[in-house]
Amino acid sequence: MSVPSLVVVAALFIIVLQCNGQLTNTFYSTSCPNVSIVVRNILEQAQENDVRIGAKLVRLHFHDCFVDGCDGSILLDNADGIQSEKDAGPNNNSADGFDVVDDIKTALENVCPGVVSCADILALASQISVTMGGGPSWEVPLGRRDSRTANQVGANSDLPGPFESLGNVTSKFRNKGLDSTDLVALSGAHTFGRAKCSSFSPRLYNFGDTGNPDPNMDSAYRDTLRQTCPQGGNADTLANLDPSSPNGFDNDYFTNLQNNRGLLQTDQELFSTSGADTVAIVNRFGNSQSEFFDAFVQSMIKMGNISPLTGNSGEIRADCKRVN
Repeated sequence: MSVPSLVVVAALFIIVLQCNGQLTNTFYSTSCPNVSIVVRNILEQAQENDVRIGAKLVRLHFHDCFVDGCDGSILLDNADGIQSEKDAGPNNNSADGFDVVDDIKTALENVCPGVVSCADILALASQISVTMGGGPSWEVPLGRRDSRTANQVGANSDLPGPFESLGNVTSKFRNKGLDSTDLVALSGAHTFGRAKCSSFSPRLYNFGDTGNPDPNMDSAYRDTLRQTCPQGGNADTLANLDPSSPNGFDNDYFTNLQNNRGLLQTDQELFSTSGADTVAIVNRFGNSQSEFFDAFVQSMIKMGNISPLTGNSGEIRADCKRVN
C-alpha cells in the first residue's frame, strides 16, 4: 500500500472512531492540531501569576467527571433551567481556575472555532499541569462534548468531602467504576495545591467531637498547623497539602501519609485505616515514584472516560460558562 493510501486509511479510521463515539488520542489531529500547544501557552502564562493553577485545574476535571461524567458541566453558570454546580457545597468558594479555562477557550476559538470542547480543555489542562509540575506526561484521549445542563444535586451527593470516612469515599469512587488503586493514585494529586483551614482544623482541636486532636496526625505537624490555623482564626487561610514539596508533582504525598503528615482526614485515612486495602497501595507509591506515576496516568485516563458525551450528544460550547 502506498504512503498516500496509508494516510487516507488512517484518516478514515479516525473518522470511524469519532462517529462511533470513542475517545481517541488523535481526535483533533486534523481539526485543531495545535490544541496542546495553545493550552500549554496559556497555562505557562497563568502559572506566572498563580502557582496553584495546576492543582486547581486538576481538581476541576475531577469534580467535573464525578458528576454525570466528564462533560464540562461544572463550568456552567446559573441560567434559566440551570442550577450551577459551582454553588454546590464541595465547590462553593472552593473550586477555582474558571478564568483560566475561559482564557484557554478564547485562545482556541481564535484558531479552531467551534472545535474543542470545554470538557476536553479540562482533561488536557490537567495533563499539562501535572507535567509542568514535574509529574508524568501522557496522551489524553479526546473527543468529549459539552453538556447542556448541570447537576447541582449530583455535585452535592457524589463528590467526596474532606471529613468523610474511607468507606464512604471508596463507595463514591466505586460508583464511578474506580477501584482502590484509582482512589489512592488520584488522591496523589494532593501532592500540590492548598486547602483551607476549615477543611482540616477539626483534626487539630476537636476530632470527631472528642475534644482531642486526631491521634493519626503527627504531633509536630499538628503544632505547625495550629500556628497557621489557630482556634477562632480565619477559616479561609490556606495550608499546603504537601508540606515537603508544595508546588511539585511527586510521591512525597505518600511518604507524608506514612509519617502521619497527611493534611486532610480523607488523605490520612488511606494509610491509617487498619485493615484497609489502601494501606499497601500507599506504601507501594511511597516507595516508588515511578509506580505512582504509572498508576496515576492510568487512573486519570480511566476517570476521564467516565460517561463522556460523544458523537452527536451535547454540543461544543462557544463559551464554557453558558450553553450555546
